[in-house]
Amino acid sequence: MRYRDLSSKEIVDIQTGTRLGVLGQTDIELDEKTGEIVAFIIPNYSWFGMKKEDVNLRIKWSDIEKIGEDMIMIRQTPISK
Repeated sequence: MRYRDLSSKEIVDIQTGTRLGVLGQTDIELDEKTGEIVAFIIPNYSWFGMKKEDVNLRIKWSDIEKIGEDMIMIRQTPISK
């Protein structure tokens, strides 16, 4: 699967039903040796669209349960980084 196939999908925590962000608005952490995705880094924005510094959510690739047509569902609540 290519990144462009994943972009614009919503990321949802299936334990809480919380919408965490949209994949197109995230950074990706890659393994330098294999080129595989390790995690998605979701920035935390305020009401006015300004990024809050040092407040990001890190979602490990292994936490993804299902990639659907419109959303990516994760099993564990991400840990703040």
